[in-house]
Amino acid sequence: QVQLVESGGGLVQTGGSLRLSCAASGSIFRLLAMGWYRQAPGKQRELVAVITSGGSANYADSVKGRFTISRDNAKNTVYLHMNTLKPEDTAAYYCNGRWGVHDYWGQGTQVTVSS
Repeated sequence: QVQLVESGGGLVQTGGSLRLSCAASGSIFRLLAMGWYRQAPGKQRELVAVITSGGSANYADSVKGRFTISRDNAKNTVYLHMNTLKPEDTAAYYCNGRWGVHDYWGQGTQVTVSS
């Protein structure tokens, strides 16, 4: 079983930056494809960024060039570096880990971008 714990959310002004972290328990982190999703009030959860176990990353068009996902397998942690934040980035951000049929979610961390 893998537990995911997000941190790093908060309130930031438009144009600011935040770094989200997701720490994983267990010994299979290096095998997991890790992703960040977000869900704004009244909207469906959407994929923000994903990084494979091999380190390849993909991004939603809305965050390309502003967000960077990275992982540190030695620390069992995945990061989401968010720059040039916009009010439309306001959402609860969730960490996800997947390997085969295994699908793990964190509890989420709130990001609020003020205009």
